[in-house]
Amino acid sequence: MARTTPPSGTAHTHFGGGADPFPDLHHRWAAAVAGARGGGGPADPDPAPYADNLLARWAEPQRRYHTTDHLIAVLDRVDELAVHVADRDAGVPVDWDAVRLAAWFHDAVYRPERSENEERSAALAERALPELGIGEACTAEVARLVRLTASHDPAPDDHNGAALCDADLAVLAGSPEQYAAYAAAVREEYVFVPDRDFRAGRAGVLRQLLDMESLFRTSYGKAQWERVARRNLTTELELLTTG
Repeated sequence: MARTTPPSGTAHTHFGGGADPFPDLHHRWAAAVAGARGGGGPADPDPAPYADNLLARWAEPQRRYHTTDHLIAVLDRVDELAVHVADRDAGVPVDWDAVRLAAWFHDAVYRPERSENEERSAALAERALPELGIGEACTAEVARLVRLTASHDPAPDDHNGAALCDADLAVLAGSPEQYAAYAAAVREEYVFVPDRDFRAGRAGVLRQLLDMESLFRTSYGKAQWERVARRNLTTELELLTTG
């Protein structure tokens, strides 16, 4: 991608034209950018075209699960954690602006047939955030967090990583109906993979998740999501291997 924003002098319009279809998302993006800038830097460039660029990516036609709905869900879970982690883990340092920006970028580049999506998404953040006036340290942290979503395995003292990974994996703790819809959407993204191969590969992913000592790293995630997520993963694995 040569540029992350329209050329200078290009009129800004929301992708698709007309009224902004995601006013809340644009507000949330602008707030995260302002927080990451620290309030002391310049207000320019306007963050809105960057949100448009990202939202256009999240709306690409090859996506079925990694869609704008997933972005919203992750941002919502980050907000939920921001409230409850502060209550449960007083004094734990979390850079919530960096975590929210990483949520925006973590699947910004997504091709289901490729394995370098996290790396390419991190590289996108490394190009876009300095253009937005965000400092080197925050940019590096956002990119690191995006790369971390390839493994969802933050170090014990990685509080930013724990927050992002928990928010991203919270989908595993949905109701049976929500989880079934999630699993079906994942299958649709891999429609090009033969069923036998998909079932084997997906079962391997599920076993890897179930082998983790804990799926969630924040105390809130462990208390609220761990049990239900393990039940859902176990159910899907049984369906894949015995169905």
